[in-house]
Amino acid sequence: MERPAWAPRGIDISVPSVSRIYDYYLGGSHNFEVDREAARKAMEFMPGLPAIMKANRAFMRRAVKFAVEDGVTQFLDIGSGIPTYGNVHEVAQAASPGARVLYVDHDPVAVAHSRAVLQGNEHADVLNADLREPERILKSPAIAELLDLGRPVGLLLMSVLHFLPDEDEPYRAVAELRDALAPGSLIALSHASYDGIPVPQEQAGGAVGVYTDISSPLVMRTHEETARFFDGFDMIGPGLVSPPKWRPESASSREDPYAFAGFAGVGRKG
Repeated sequence: MERPAWAPRGIDISVPSVSRIYDYYLGGSHNFEVDREAARKAMEFMPGLPAIMKANRAFMRRAVKFAVEDGVTQFLDIGSGIPTYGNVHEVAQAASPGARVLYVDHDPVAVAHSRAVLQGNEHADVLNADLREPERILKSPAIAELLDLGRPVGLLLMSVLHFLPDEDEPYRAVAELRDALAPGSLIALSHASYDGIPVPQEQAGGAVGVYTDISSPLVMRTHEETARFFDGFDMIGPGLVSPPKWRPESASSREDPYAFAGFAGVGRKG
């Protein structure tokens, strides 16, 4: 298998990656045939998967704009993935030129491509780390250099928590991050769920099975289970809703039905 010039040395390009599959759904070019094959298999069960991912990205952009309007101009984006159109730093810095963004991901392709995209941007950086190790993220030199944890931070957890099963203690990880944030900080997250998917759960389960087969189990949580991630935060209206329903900029009636799958919300630390 030929290794593209942009692929970091040492990564196994024969094993699918969640962030590269996501990149494929969004129409990106930083993915391998093994990623595309897994994506196409999942889409046999849920052809609207790209619409779900695009709805999540659109929610992220609205949440970042909301944060800047709320006075938050520094962001910690964990599970940031491979940069594509409308990244956090682009949205935040368009609204507030001095906005600072630290991306965090454990996928070497995502980290390498982020570094390339951020070259020359003094107010944005990327850290190779895992959400399951919040202490390592919080104590990293990258945080110390870029973000002031004494001031409000926008914590972004977009489409990442559903890749952490309960045994990985995702609620503990989010609570540790929350406790390190200053009052006035925001959390914005999106999460997969069977709720809102316009096909029978058994059929959707086929797509979930594809992720299990590539050793990246997808945990579909309920509204109540997803809401627990906001413990210690005050929910901001309209609350925890399907992504297109969170403060839409235009009528959501034209959205693909798949876009309404899962949940998204923003909370503020009091």
